[in-house]
Amino acid sequence: MIRAHRGWQGAAALGATLALVLTACGSDGGSGGNGEPSGDPVTGGTLVYLEHQPHNTLYPPAAGFYPNGGLVNNITDRLVYQDPQTLEFEPWIATDWEVNADATQYTFNLRGDVTFSDGSPLDATVVAANFDLYGLGDPDRALTVSEAVNNYASSEVVDADTVVFNFSAPAPGFLQAASTINSGLVSAGTLEGAFEDYGPGNGENVIGSGPFVITAEEIGTSVTLTAREDYAWAPESLQNQGRPYVDEVQVTVTPEDSVRVGALTSGQADVIRYVEAQDEAQVAGAGLDIYAPQTRGVNNSLSLRFTNPILSDIRVRQALIAGIDRQQVVDTIYTENYPLATSSLSSTALGYTDLEEYYAFDPERAADLLDEAGWTLGADGIRERDGQSLTLVVNEAAPQPRSFEALTLISQQLAEIGVDLQILRADAGTYTEAIQDADQVQIYHSMVGRADLDVIKSQYYSTNRNTLLNRDPATDAIADPELEALLAAVASEADGDTRIANSQAVQTYLAENAYVIPLFEEPQVFGSQTDVEGLSFESVGRPSFYEVWLDR
Repeated sequence: MIRAHRGWQGAAALGATLALVLTACGSDGGSGGNGEPSGDPVTGGTLVYLEHQPHNTLYPPAAGFYPNGGLVNNITDRLVYQDPQTLEFEPWIATDWEVNADATQYTFNLRGDVTFSDGSPLDATVVAANFDLYGLGDPDRALTVSEAVNNYASSEVVDADTVVFNFSAPAPGFLQAASTINSGLVSAGTLEGAFEDYGPGNGENVIGSGPFVITAEEIGTSVTLTAREDYAWAPESLQNQGRPYVDEVQVTVTPEDSVRVGALTSGQADVIRYVEAQDEAQVAGAGLDIYAPQTRGVNNSLSLRFTNPILSDIRVRQALIAGIDRQQVVDTIYTENYPLATSSLSSTALGYTDLEEYYAFDPERAADLLDEAGWTLGADGIRERDGQSLTLVVNEAAPQPRSFEALTLISQQLAEIGVDLQILRADAGTYTEAIQDADQVQIYHSMVGRADLDVIKSQYYSTNRNTLLNRDPATDAIADPELEALLAAVASEADGDTRIANSQAVQTYLAENAYVIPLFEEPQVFGSQTDVEGLSFESVGRPSFYEVWLDR
């Protein structure tokens, strides 16, 4: 049985009600059929969960990497709950909130009965301390500012249950930011740590108020999540209002795809993350469930670094776009759970606008553009100009599904128009240095998920991910100030409709300038036993184990 929960179409406005689209849903009449549980939840048991990669930090603002976020999502609570189906906001740790007219001040009233797993109270003082750190960072402890929190200025503790946050400019995305794993609330003691204190081996010391607690860890190998017996402050819309149904979640790192899938199909594992596209049929064929929640943000894309001398010519960038058959990439490497991208943002993302016309496959036009730019075919089939070959380098993106296979096919396509595309596979140190230099890596492969309009700023803004290297890391010089201003406007406009228009202006600007080649809308793909009930995902696809129970 396939239960493919792709996400939502037509998301055009913040807070809009969105319709769930099931892309592929079959049933073999297994437990509960179509994901409906067959009876009342049962308490007890251990969920065996296999993760593709080990986590590398539990510092919430740096927890975007899915192995990190999968843990943070289950050990921390947030001020606000974002319903993953409607994307609307509900109370969680905050019972209610007020936002002033220009979105420069947020006031939250808090529950008074919440404790961290070490017994300390979750009150206004510790909430203020969390956001002072997440909004301002601490360079001395290598603790970065959260890319989800923009324009943060200060906090005020009014009383034990009331906290006010002030911003130096409108921060319309803050409410959604307060719902993300990047704003997971941790105890006062945890906040005193440096970045390394959140790293592998220290999981038991990262104290949250969430439904699970890390009680054991073997670095790079396994993490044990144990249910909190006294947990009683879940969002009201959830069915479960007490402790998690399962006693434990045993998270085991299992890098080999075949081993992970084999463990699932043989019944040794209950849930696995990162079912590769080529393995989906095997999982479905075994009668097991496949979940493919969408990440709803910036699509799996190639950023064309226009500060590089070769890519500074828009004709070359346009030729690369026209020379890549993106549909063939999707059809050859992936499945129907990976829809072809039609903009830099996913069609399930807030503010999406359809710009497919800019990304048409047209190899003849690509060749003409390169001719016009002065790149002529050499004897080996690779174009040359002034003695320089048209060679470009793209990074293999290890967290992205089948990155190397997709880039290999793209390099074959580009070779047809005389472009030599090399793929960077290197050790961590070499890789980290190379991707920060537009003369070493001219094309950057990546994506980012977040269910807020700010996500496009997160990907391209100079002080966020800066994937285009619009800001030169060596000099801090900004190459395209217009792009910078457009991105800043998305995160600093209080009016919702204007904010959507600003996001669409960025998408159009990226398309018109041929800065980005969007490939596909990236899901997170999980496989599950059919008797695992209640498995759910936060708004961009991280698993939640809180309502999981075992129907066996």
